Amino acid sequence: MQYACGGLYYQVVLDIARGIPKYQQIVHSVREEIATGQYTQGQRLPSESDLGRAFGASRITVNRALRELQFAGLIERRAGSGSYVRAIPSQGYTFGLLLPELGQTEIFDPIWRGMTQAQQTDHHTLLLSRSLDDSEAKAPPLCRHMIAKKVSGVFFAPLELTPGKDHINRSIAAEFQKAGIPMVLLDRDLVDYPERSGFDLVGIDNRRAGHVVTDHLLCSGCKRVIFVGRPGSAPTVDARIAGYREAILDSGLKFHSEFVCRIDPSDTDAVGQIMKKVRPDGVVCANDFTAGNLMKTFNKLNVSVADQVRMAGIDDVKYATLLPVPLTTIHQPCTAIGLAAVETMVQRLRNPDSPARDVLLNFRLVIRQSCGHSSGSANPVAAEGN
Repeated sequence: MQYACGGLYYQVVLDIARGIPKYQQIVHSVREEIATGQYTQGQRLPSESDLGRAFGASRITVNRALRELQFAGLIERRAGSGSYVRAIPSQGYTFGLLLPELGQTEIFDPIWRGMTQAQQTDHHTLLLSRSLDDSEAKAPPLCRHMIAKKVSGVFFAPLELTPGKDHINRSIAAEFQKAGIPMVLLDRDLVDYPERSGFDLVGIDNRRAGHVVTDHLLCSGCKRVIFVGRPGSAPTVDARIAGYREAILDSGLKFHSEFVCRIDPSDTDAVGQIMKKVRPDGVVCANDFTAGNLMKTFNKLNVSVADQVRMAGIDDVKYATLLPVPLTTIHQPCTAIGLAAVETMVQRLRNPDSPARDVLLNFRLVIRQSCGHSSGSANPVAAEGN
């Protein structure tokens, strides 16, 4: 590797000037040399010592870079021999896509668009299925159809808000596991929080999102903040409740279990009883859909959002700005989630024995009038990912 001459030398210098960590400089340079054909399939890379001298990096830093390249499927490391460029398939994969709420839940539309962007860039093919619903009879034929098409992998957003969801979700997972087809979960797991399935999952850190949005309400002056979510919601909601609970306790307030309300936000009687019994001055909603419906119910009950009760949601769907009082919410990077999901699947296919992982993307808090603040301010919030 000629790091002292040519374009890569200047790239390394530029990376250093920008403050890019050394392990990322190594990863970038090795990727570039593989992409440009300077190192071909099966060719041995320089030793860890040589890389360390070239970049002025420690053995630990070089090892971290090589592990990242290995996980990305670009190289393979042979004990006692060194690192070698891996053979990369020349054609794209064919993927199955099971999004039960596509066209109904707004976060899945941009996620799907992100996946199609990756499809166009990397020449993958997506087999789209819009017909999965809460009918137990429909799931097996859909799975068998994708298995018969010999898909390389399946992206799946587990069902929620239906009594038979757990059995259907597990049966879908079992079908693909039996066929030896890897599955990447989108947004949510298929087991109850805090349990963890054995599948890769791409989304945001929902526990931290719940904490961030609750903390914002508390910092806005709220003292009696409740959490509202629909019965039968996905495990993501339980994670958000965990973050909500932690934020309450971290603020020095006492947590009351009755402040977690599993209700239909359109149920005027149920909402009225909570307002009478708990007398909240703030509401964290499980998502923007819940917040929108709760805002309508508050209007029927003559409860003024922002003046009497401050409110926040999670998702930042399109209509969040169009509600009677524009909604403070957590913005999910849905298109980026779709892109990351495809990358995660490709890495899974190249490294089938690697441990299941959570790929958690950054989110940001978008502040609008429902919390009593002026519209348009947006604070970036980094969610931890691995």
